[in-house]
Amino acid sequence: MNHIKNVIVGFWRLLQGMYISMLNFLRPKVTERYPENRGKKIYFERFRGMLVMPHNAKNEHKCTACGICQMNCPNGTIKVVSKQEMNEDTGKPSRVLDVYYYDLGTCIYCALCTQTCPQKAIEWNNNFEHAVFERAALVKKLNKDGSRLEPKPAVPKPAATPAGAPAPAETADSAPTPLSATTV
Repeated sequence: MNHIKNVIVGFWRLLQGMYISMLNFLRPKVTERYPENRGKKIYFERFRGMLVMPHNAKNEHKCTACGICQMNCPNGTIKVVSKQEMNEDTGKPSRVLDVYYYDLGTCIYCALCTQTCPQKAIEWNNNFEHAVFERAALVKKLNKDGSRLEPKPAVPKPAATPAGAPAPAETADSAPTPLSATTV
């Protein structure tokens, strides 16, 4: 009797499984056609595909070669090579970006580099296709040949007050606070 019950239960489970398989067979397909829909895919706002250094139309970038991104990278993915050049305005030597290397093969996409960059000189793009035949091809040079630092916009100087005019009054925000005896 127990043997017949097991056969009936087994047959019932088989029919249930075939019913679920037939339902999935008849449902509309959601498979993406990868090579054909390459430009149509919409990515999330925080998607991290590959690190890039944007340049403007004059081949200028914002990187000052400070090296903060290189110091904050946990596994040495970024290497900033700088050189010293004379600044024409001040006559002093200044550090200028020579080459910005990014090793895509060791990157863990933590975004510490982009979050700590004070100039916002590097950012993530949506390129996710990183397959290459040689590991050396994963080391990318982010700054373009012949690129230079984007000049900062000139800050307008405040207008001079005419002679004999009263000095502008201090606002509450800019007024110095008196020190009390209790402050340390």
